[in-house]
Amino acid sequence: MFDLKQKSALITGAGSGIGEAIAHALARAGAHVYVSDRDGENGQRVEEAILSEGRCASFISLDVTNEADCASAAGKVRDDHGHLDVLVNNAGIGHVGTALQTTGEDMDRLYAVNVRGVFNVMKAFIEEMVARRAGVIINVASIGGILGIRDRLAYCTTKFALVGLTKSMALDHAKDGIRVNCVCPGRVETPFVKERLLEYPDQEAAYREMAATQALGRMGTPEEIAAAVLYLASDEAAFVTGSALLIDGGWSAGK
Repeated sequence: MFDLKQKSALITGAGSGIGEAIAHALARAGAHVYVSDRDGENGQRVEEAILSEGRCASFISLDVTNEADCASAAGKVRDDHGHLDVLVNNAGIGHVGTALQTTGEDMDRLYAVNVRGVFNVMKAFIEEMVARRAGVIINVASIGGILGIRDRLAYCTTKFALVGLTKSMALDHAKDGIRVNCVCPGRVETPFVKERLLEYPDQEAAYREMAATQALGRMGTPEEIAAAVLYLASDEAAFVTGSALLIDGGWSAGK
C-alpha cells in the first residue's frame, strides 16, 4: 500500500518541519523526491539524509514567490523525469496579530507566500499534468483555513483562501485526471512552533495551553501530517479530490 515507486514528487518548504517529514515519507515509499526550499543549507541537509537511507532525492533552490524560480524547477524535473507525478505545496509563513496589529505589508507578505506562492508553483506544473491527464496536488493548509483563530487574522485569511483554491482547482481539473486536495493540521510541534514558545515568559505554561487546544491533549507531529499526505499522494486515494482533510487532534470537533 501507498507505493510511490517510479514516481516523482516535489515538496516546497521541505527544509524543515512538516515539509521535511513529507519528503522522507514520500522517499521511503519509493518516490524520487525533489526537496525544494529557499534555505539551501537545510534543503541540502534533507537531501543528504534521504540519500543516506538509500532513497532518491534532489535539492532544488526555490523561492515560491519568484515565478522564474518556479519555471526553473519545472524545467529541472522535466529534464530529469519528463514529468512530475506529485506536487506538495507546503511552503508557508505565519503572522500573529489582530486587524489592529496587522499592516497592509503583513497581509501582502503572507498572501505572496501562502496563496500566490502556491499558485505560482501549480501554474508551473499544471499544464504538463493536464497534457498527461495525470497528477496529484496536495496543499498544506491549516485548521486556520477551516476555523477562525484569535490573533491570526492574516494567517487565517490566506489559509481560507488556500482551501478555496484547492476546491476550485479540484473541480476544474477532475476531468483532466488530476486530483487536488489539502491537509489542514492543528498545532504541530515544528521548529516554527518551538521558536514561538521562546517568546513567552512561561514556556511550559504556553506549551500546555497550545497542547490543550486539541481534544487529544497534545500537539501533532510532522510525521503524522506526512502520513496523511502520503495517503493522498497514493493510488489508494484515487477517489479523493477536493477534500480538506482535518488532522487537528479533535480541535474542530466541538466547534
